[in-house]
Amino acid sequence: MKSNPDSPIISISPRHYIHVLNLNTHVTSLVVGPKTYVCQQDEKIVLGPEELTVVPTMMYCVIRNPVITDKDGVPVVDKYGQVKVRMGDEEYRFAQDPFPLYPGEALKDIVRPLPVVLPNSALRLRAVSDFEDGNVNRIAGEEWLFEGPGTYYPRKEVEIIKCEQAKVILVNSALVMEATKDCVDRGGVPRVYGERWLVTTPGAYLPGVYEQIVDERKAITLTDRRAICVKAVKSHCDKFGKYRKAGEEWLITHEDAEYHICSALEEFVKEVDVTILRVHQFCVVVNPWDENGVPQLGRKLLVRGEKSFFLRPGEYLETGVQDAYILQNDEGLILRAKEQFVDDICGDAISEGDSVKQKCIRRPGDRWMLRGPIEYIPPVEVDVIGRRNVIPLDCNEGIYVRNMQTGQVRAVIGEAYMLNQDEELWEKKLPPEVVQLLESNIDPFADRGVRSSPDSVNRLDPTRVVTFRVPHNAAVQIYDYKNKRARVEFGPNLAMLGPDEQFTRLSLSGGKPKKPNVIKSLCLLLGPDFCTDVVIVETADHARLSLQLSYNWVFDVSPSCSAADAAKLFSVPDFVGDACKAIASRVRGTVASVQFDDFHKHSSRIIRASVFGLDEAGKVRDRIVFPQNNLHITSVDVQSVEPVDQRTRDSLQKSVQLAIEITTNSQEAAARHEAERLEQEARGRLERQRIEDEAAAEQARRNLLEIRVQLAALESSSQAKAEAESRAEANRISSQAAVEEAKLRAEALSIETVRTFAVTFSICFLYLQLRLKFVRIFVLVLL
Repeated sequence: MKSNPDSPIISISPRHYIHVLNLNTHVTSLVVGPKTYVCQQDEKIVLGPEELTVVPTMMYCVIRNPVITDKDGVPVVDKYGQVKVRMGDEEYRFAQDPFPLYPGEALKDIVRPLPVVLPNSALRLRAVSDFEDGNVNRIAGEEWLFEGPGTYYPRKEVEIIKCEQAKVILVNSALVMEATKDCVDRGGVPRVYGERWLVTTPGAYLPGVYEQIVDERKAITLTDRRAICVKAVKSHCDKFGKYRKAGEEWLITHEDAEYHICSALEEFVKEVDVTILRVHQFCVVVNPWDENGVPQLGRKLLVRGEKSFFLRPGEYLETGVQDAYILQNDEGLILRAKEQFVDDICGDAISEGDSVKQKCIRRPGDRWMLRGPIEYIPPVEVDVIGRRNVIPLDCNEGIYVRNMQTGQVRAVIGEAYMLNQDEELWEKKLPPEVVQLLESNIDPFADRGVRSSPDSVNRLDPTRVVTFRVPHNAAVQIYDYKNKRARVEFGPNLAMLGPDEQFTRLSLSGGKPKKPNVIKSLCLLLGPDFCTDVVIVETADHARLSLQLSYNWVFDVSPSCSAADAAKLFSVPDFVGDACKAIASRVRGTVASVQFDDFHKHSSRIIRASVFGLDEAGKVRDRIVFPQNNLHITSVDVQSVEPVDQRTRDSLQKSVQLAIEITTNSQEAAARHEAERLEQEARGRLERQRIEDEAAAEQARRNLLEIRVQLAALESSSQAKAEAESRAEANRISSQAAVEEAKLRAEALSIETVRTFAVTFSICFLYLQLRLKFVRIFVLVLL
């Protein structure tokens, strides 16, 4: 409760206090309630009323500038009556009765709970100044642990650094500890600064004040398939009793221990998996260890299966686990010696039945072939260059073989062949255009003008003998650059290239009009065939015309001709362009001397005469012959004639349209006359038919009258007969109806009688049933 500080009377509640300043002596005194204090004229209240400071159980507070008390706990005052305080000092106060703050004292912070240290934990403390802790003298800067469980009471000479927690050590695990100062560990072992050791006891471990956890290590389980490689950080003696030097690496397997935890002076390097060699497997170990455990750097060791082992530190497999080379009858191995050694297998493979094996000395760089059947594991002194198989070849197949010592290249055709140690497959170099033509699946006859697509390409193997199927009625020229001679193959045949032979590629003109280097081909078609060309000509009256001509051609040569005649076929590189140019020149020269009208009427004869020429009788010859390559042009077809000049084309079109109109009008007049004639004939036939129909109608009318007369006579004579017959028929019908009625009545009477009998019988049956029931009931009553 706050009182008015200006009022001279202050009511101080219980558990409250005030500070009163004497203005004359400047001494501040403490007044504790409950009390009613009358402030004198020379006094002034400087603080309060304030509540007393309450410190509950398990709590504390810090008082700055605490008062000085005597041995009885009474505050000491000076000669003026002012309480003495320790300026700049602090005092920790714990659970006690509520107390006031004397003048000069101050509460440093709020009231706080005492630190409770749990089990497996501790407070790291540091001495701020020298003091005595029980029987222990603490020096400023010294650190120690207050271990739980317990409650720590702070004091001004000690500061709390942090709370340390115990580390739980599981089974098959350990802690690596390091000493931060010379000390004695919890096991009572003296430790020097920087020393490391291993704590393996399972349970909670609380590091000492001068210990720190460097690492936590877990045990590595060792099996028959897994080992570990360990490295020594410092020279020491391991737990197996063997001295290890700093930097030394060694292998620990399941034969040494079931599991292993690296000590503080050991470093885990890696896990090593077991290397398993099955039957027919081997491996080469580089830098193997000898019997004394010393690595043999630079050496190699061959290990054959069936076996399992661990690679020791520094060892590695040169090429991994390899399968043994199992060679069949048609297989072989090319081997090369890296260093001199004695070979147990010399020459061809020794069969299992032979008891004597040949031996020979192999020198570095020697190459040889080992033929099957055999199972071969190469020693470390031997490199396997390659594996050779027998290449089966048909009579139309072959390969190019090059001798690596002499450089000679030959073609092997039509036999199963295996390359030896001095031979290799040779790739034949072909021009790109020839390769493209060989890889495309285009038939020279059926697929002319069709471009090859990437999907229809057969990749060419350059090591195989190049073959080309020469189609029927075609020829291919092959040139041998080594012997400097050419040969011609006529189809149907399979042309095969030797190592020094090349195809003669044809580049022919194509398109309309002809353009050079359009058609690429390897074979020359001998015909008969045709080609089409567009020729621009000019008549004597300067009319320019575009002629589309088609020529039939054929080469007059037989497959059994001489080599000179066959060579003539390829003497003209572009026979199509050469022939078309020659024929176009003749046509232009002849048309230049002819008028347009004459040429328009007799174009076919003029062109054939210009191309083939005339004989002594003035008749057109049947062919033209080119003696350079025996090419025969047998016919010329004029497919179209179109004027090049637009005005000539328009006038020609007008004349054609006029001719068409004249023809149309004449045909229309003839059709009209024919229609009128047919109309007159139809009218005559119609009139004649009308007259004939009228005569027939009169004849029918006369016949009708005659029939009517006959009907009237018949009607008068048969009327009486009909009436008599009708009366007799009526009597007969009535009598039959009476008879039927009598029959029906008799049947009805019989049915009624039967129904009466049935009802009577049913009544009797019911009566008998009732009587039978009555008898049964009576019998039951009697019983």
